[in-house]
Amino acid sequence: MRVFKFGGASVKDAAGVKNIVEVLHKVGAQQVLLVVSAMGKTTNKMELVVSNYFTNKAEMLSAINHVVVYHNQIIKELFPNPSHIVYDKIRSVFEDLTVFLERNKSPNYSFVYDQVVSLGEVLSTTIISEYMKSQNIENTWLDVRELIKTDDKYRDANVNWELTQKRIVSKVNSKTLSITQGFLGSDKNNNTTTLGREGSDYTAAIFAYCLNAESVTIWKDVSGVLNADPRYFTKTELLHQISYEEAIELAFYGASVIHPKTLQPLQRKEIPLYVKSFLNPEATGTCVSKGKQLEPLVPCFIVKKNQILLSLSSLDFSFIVEENISEVFALLHKYKLRVDVIQNSAISFTVCVNDIYGNIEKLLHELRSKFRVRTNSGVSLYTIRHFNDSSLAEIENNKEVLFKQENRKTIQIITRD
Repeated sequence: MRVFKFGGASVKDAAGVKNIVEVLHKVGAQQVLLVVSAMGKTTNKMELVVSNYFTNKAEMLSAINHVVVYHNQIIKELFPNPSHIVYDKIRSVFEDLTVFLERNKSPNYSFVYDQVVSLGEVLSTTIISEYMKSQNIENTWLDVRELIKTDDKYRDANVNWELTQKRIVSKVNSKTLSITQGFLGSDKNNNTTTLGREGSDYTAAIFAYCLNAESVTIWKDVSGVLNADPRYFTKTELLHQISYEEAIELAFYGASVIHPKTLQPLQRKEIPLYVKSFLNPEATGTCVSKGKQLEPLVPCFIVKKNQILLSLSSLDFSFIVEENISEVFALLHKYKLRVDVIQNSAISFTVCVNDIYGNIEKLLHELRSKFRVRTNSGVSLYTIRHFNDSSLAEIENNKEVLFKQENRKTIQIITRD
């Protein structure tokens, strides 16, 4: 069995949905499981619904209406017959959303987030499944929330592998074509959970592991994994082969093509991961597998924008020791700040963080009671794997360098652009 994952960019409009059918015609649709993300920027739009639910209910219905209009436009293009069953199915999803928002009593933002944002994937897979049937491609629509079981850590749930494997093996027919949602799971009370932003790649890996799949293919709007993000770098090269270990390193540092959690289950069973273009599906793309570290062996650039650089020192100029560092990390964990770089000296401790959940002010309030704190907001973190002098010069040119740290294969630089 092969597992295919299609992201939001690949299904952002009716043409994208039609292109999935074309891809399947070219590469085969039997013994395939499709994992699909929400369409286009639906996740962002649903996040706005959640935000308005808590802070601006007057705008909430307008935010929902934007999502309704967007999906209705797509189904009108795909299904000219207004009596097609897909219209009722999509209407039912939005009715479920309305009922939840009216009846919910939980003040937990993350819980509400998962119940609301998850409907983007339900909408996309329902539309795609029905469209494929209209094109005589028989398929089974699967509700991933009945298959992937997790804990109740909403927005970043941990998978219960034993229960998940039992459910997937018992409910997925590996001989046919199935379609399911990325990013989602459910807890022991059957409340929807999510696996973290961009978690659809991880979903594909979970299914591949549980089904002993032949391969996983992530279909993107690029030719494969490039050595740099073309949004920020003008010269890029296609990486033909990446080892699991190298890909995990790249993902850890923030390479956007592969989700950090995706590779571990694939490596355990040595299932190859392909990254290919849905615009040119027969091209070779990139293969992540056991083998050569990197081919070609060139510098790989990763950039994270809008980071926060924190520099801490003791109030009395005493040493920063293990007790202080453990206290800092406890606070970082408490406020869910992702740590990207760490460096310490005798009397200072420097850390670069990503404030995903908007908790930086709460963290700073606690830190300032115990440390001198200096902050630099809106900085950029550049990571270069397999760096050389020219690649380093390319990053540092015309930038103020605030921080630099290197080892044999990797250098990290924080700049104010």
